[in-house]
Amino acid sequence: MNLMFTLDSNYITQLRYCLLSIIRFPVSEGYDVYILVQERTLEFDRLKEEFEKNENVRIHLLEVNETLFASFPEIARYTRVVYYRIFAASILPSNMDRVLYLDPDIIVIKPLDELYNMDFNGNYYIACSHTKEILTEINRVRLGIKNNVPYINTGVMVMNLELLRKEQTTKEIIEYVNKHGKSFILPDQDVITAVYGEKVKLADTMKYNLSDRLITMNNLNIIENEFIDMDWVKKNAVIIHYYGDNKPWKENYRGILNVFYNEIAENSITECVD
Repeated sequence: MNLMFTLDSNYITQLRYCLLSIIRFPVSEGYDVYILVQERTLEFDRLKEEFEKNENVRIHLLEVNETLFASFPEIARYTRVVYYRIFAASILPSNMDRVLYLDPDIIVIKPLDELYNMDFNGNYYIACSHTKEILTEINRVRLGIKNNVPYINTGVMVMNLELLRKEQTTKEIIEYVNKHGKSFILPDQDVITAVYGEKVKLADTMKYNLSDRLITMNNLNIIENEFIDMDWVKKNAVIIHYYGDNKPWKENYRGILNVFYNEIAENSITECVD
């Protein structure tokens, strides 16, 4: 199973916990983990050494040439690393036909096989959307999107690398960024939604990209929605995503999903002590 992450060294700890949560569920072919970085540091080398003690895990550290992204805008919380996933098809090995991209602030609580092997049905991506109709319309205006496509959360995406290599062009991305870059809020999500939104197959958000925010929004309307509590999460969810500012490693965290992160963190500490 091919997995991909893009990050800098600030998220090494979260990446480690994410990987620990994933490899609890072995797959017959093992895990090939591709980590796209600006600079290969000692912290990344240590991570590689740690996880490759498991014979079913192979870590590939890929330094990305920053020249390609020189004209791309950066905003306060996001470096140009966020653009790496957009061009994953040209960065990753040419013999790969698909990869599952995950943000490092994720904990996996069930096997990923079903999501990973999902049929693309001719699309570039399989991903989830968190936005309601009114926000979709706001984003459509902000990003200059002609069609009413859903706004994509790019924290979990299965990528059709084979098709992207055939059809994606650098020119279309750069032209769009140069035209709309000043209005970006979440650069990679804005670009993928605007340029490729019509080529995204939607997956079940509550199953594959669940957050405390989504639980709160869902439970505000229990007349139409099934109430979500911890029992529901354990039964139905596969991927827990701590996106935004509400992180379980921060003091001001609010929600119920921190138990999954804390479990991995505590077990990791125990293993180190033992």
